[in-house]
Amino acid sequence: MKTRQLGRSDVTVPVIIAGAWAIGGGYWGARHDASAIAALRRGLDVGMNAIDTAPIYGLGHSERLVGQAIAGRRDDAVILTKVGLRWDCDDGELFFEGKHDDGSPMKVYRNARPDSVRLEVERSLERLGVDVIDVVQVHWPDPTTPIADTMGALATLREEGKIRAIGVSNYDVEMLKRAQSSLGDVPLASDQPKYSLLAREAEVDVLPHCAAAEVGVVVYSPLEQGLLTGKVTAERVFADDDGRRHRATFQPRNRAVVNAVLKNVVTPVAADCGATLAQVVLAWTVAQRGVTAALAGVRGAEQVDENAGAGDLALPGDAWAAIDAAFTGLSLDLDDGATKK
Repeated sequence: MKTRQLGRSDVTVPVIIAGAWAIGGGYWGARHDASAIAALRRGLDVGMNAIDTAPIYGLGHSERLVGQAIAGRRDDAVILTKVGLRWDCDDGELFFEGKHDDGSPMKVYRNARPDSVRLEVERSLERLGVDVIDVVQVHWPDPTTPIADTMGALATLREEGKIRAIGVSNYDVEMLKRAQSSLGDVPLASDQPKYSLLAREAEVDVLPHCAAAEVGVVVYSPLEQGLLTGKVTAERVFADDDGRRHRATFQPRNRAVVNAVLKNVVTPVAADCGATLAQVVLAWTVAQRGVTAALAGVRGAEQVDENAGAGDLALPGDAWAAIDAAFTGLSLDLDDGATKK
């Protein structure tokens, strides 16, 4: 699989990175730990060896599974995790409310204060079973904490050898500039924005800025939680505990619009390339100027093999342009507030 340097850092990642949100459970419903571990290990075997996780994914469960998957193979893996979302204290700004597995209420706060950043990194190191984390990203901006304070804490952890590179997620251009200014000579390795054929706001300013400033970009939800794979048919029913059941984009009226474009435009391209719809969509995404890599969720080994296959797929220029044009201006209700990535 093709690999790329993450910004100006010394971290290299494959263009398709294993996303470990779903294996934590929660929004994604039931957990299947054995399958998740097998999938992550398969990723190491086929070159999809970078894994993106976060403490909030399953309240530590995702990180623990990643730790089990890479046990004995640390040198084969590139680990990206995050800081800045706390469910175990009420410092910072309330972000969203949910429920624990036992049904008790849960409140999640944006908290990127220096003492919290250090505590989260220490806990992640323990859950992952590693001595150093390759990339630590600020999960969401914390309006109660100056960016300079957060970056200072991460820079100190980097000096101590506990992290290799510093990234952010969901930052706008002004925040990205402040983050890099605060880091001085230490490179801001990456930003992680939402980006897909159905969510293209990052093209306006984030992608151009990151390309010019040599900041890596790892995009999340490139397959729109499976909507762009062609596998979410009109007949498919999601379980009550699967958050996609309640998203406007997964309602029949929107599925029909998306599936029609996939059938009429993407399917012929996939047939010509000998690829699946998901592989074509991922290949389109990582070919976009400014995009370093794309996250693709993994819950089973077959899914890993499919997603990894996109890493070496190059779309002909006319096919890339046809897909781009077909989705430009497509109107769907994406702002339903159902997802907190």
